[in-house]
Amino acid sequence: MSTKDKNTPFNDVEQRLAKDPDSLMTLQNQQQIPQSYIDGLKSDKWDSRSTRAGDYMRVASIPAVVYDQWKREGFDALKEPPKEILKRLKQQNLDAFITTNKRVY
Repeated sequence: MSTKDKNTPFNDVEQRLAKDPDSLMTLQNQQQIPQSYIDGLKSDKWDSRSTRAGDYMRVASIPAVVYDQWKREGFDALKEPPKEILKRLKQQNLDAFITTNKRVY
């Protein structure tokens, strides 16, 4: 299955209030990502080996909850070069969202 399959259900970011042990309330964001979507990303990554890159090449598929967190940390994935996005995904053990095996400059 590829991520090009439009039938994969994908959930929006949910927010909830959580109480920590010190009785402080925090706002938590979460997003459920179906395993079928992750499997599709893996397939896309594997297929990238035999696909010729054109002017544009998809290098990652970043979930909204990750993008929002990065924005709060001062990293805007829409303004950063692909190489930096891949580096950040790898640093945070989010390799499952990388969709290419090709070298990115």
